[in-house]
Amino acid sequence: QVQLVESGGGSVQPGGALRLSCVVSGYIDNAYCMGWFRQAPGKERETVATIYTRTSSVYYTDSVKGRFTISHDIDKNTMYLQMKSLKPDDTSVYYCAADRSLSFFDCAGDSADPVPPDFVYWGQGTQVNVSS
Repeated sequence: QVQLVESGGGSVQPGGALRLSCVVSGYIDNAYCMGWFRQAPGKERETVATIYTRTSSVYYTDSVKGRFTISHDIDKNTMYLQMKSLKPDDTSVYYCAADRSLSFFDCAGDSADPVPPDFVYWGQGTQVNVSS
């Protein structure tokens, strides 16, 4: 059974930074897609960033490009999301997720458009609040 546990959420002022972590446990091979997603109250869950672990290729949604960085430490089975220049619109519950069936092209290829229903394994979420 694959389990994911997020940490690192909290409250920051606009312009601040946070780093989220997601530890993966259970069997999962070395080529899979992981991602960060977020859901604000009253809104649908949206994709923030994904990474294909074998190649470390990444995908970002437009609103976070240049501000967020997704990475993965295969030795620690941990994925990270470094967030900087945070805005009030970034306030959400952030979830990490993983899937073994998504191809590189669908996860982080040039024309990738990964969406939450593509992912099978999910963490419980961590709250990020950005306000002054």
